[in-house]
Amino acid sequence: MGIFGRMKTLLKANVNDLASKAENPELVLNQLILDMEDQLRAAKLEVRDTITDQKQLEKKLEAALAASREWERKAMIAVEAGKDDLAREALGRKQEADSQAAEHQIGLEQQKAAADQLKVALRNLATKIEEAKRKKNVLVARAKKAELTQSMANSSGVGGDTSAFDSFERQAGKIENLEAEVAASGEIDDTLQFEELDSKFRGLEEDHGAHDALAELKRKMGKSDD
Repeated sequence: MGIFGRMKTLLKANVNDLASKAENPELVLNQLILDMEDQLRAAKLEVRDTITDQKQLEKKLEAALAASREWERKAMIAVEAGKDDLAREALGRKQEADSQAAEHQIGLEQQKAAADQLKVALRNLATKIEEAKRKKNVLVARAKKAELTQSMANSSGVGGDTSAFDSFERQAGKIENLEAEVAASGEIDDTLQFEELDSKFRGLEEDHGAHDALAELKRKMGKSDD
């Protein structure tokens, strides 16, 4: 897989999944960005080498064309001098130079097309990396928000450690029970006090009734108190 294939795979990585599974999503995302930038630097070197090969082909083409022109000039000189043999040899060399130039022209066109494609791909990669950086900031913010939400949920006893809150509730329950016991004891004391007072009044009423009965009996018997 070439450098751009590796970059494509890297850019397609599910950063959301990586971030969700990591203990520290920000570190994971930062490392992904660093990996992307390393790959981008390598891609720039590949583009540079492609352009370098293009420049070399351009020079070879120029040299072949120059050689063709030079052998044609020499052939013309040979013809002027009546040296047909030299002229035919010069023209043969010119044909070789023309053949080389044609090959270099084809190679140069292919190299230019490849370089142009790599330049476009490189610009796209640079753009995607910038987008990934912006996306990283959004993901980090979302991760921090989720962490804060989870922390708040834990603090409220939702899916987290509720031992402190359980202890608080138990103590509150104990206090409520104690208050109920005190209230019950007070109610019992009030009831006992009322019953004791009521008993005394009933005793007085009973004594008063017995006194009246005795007085009535004495009157019937013709007896009277001294």
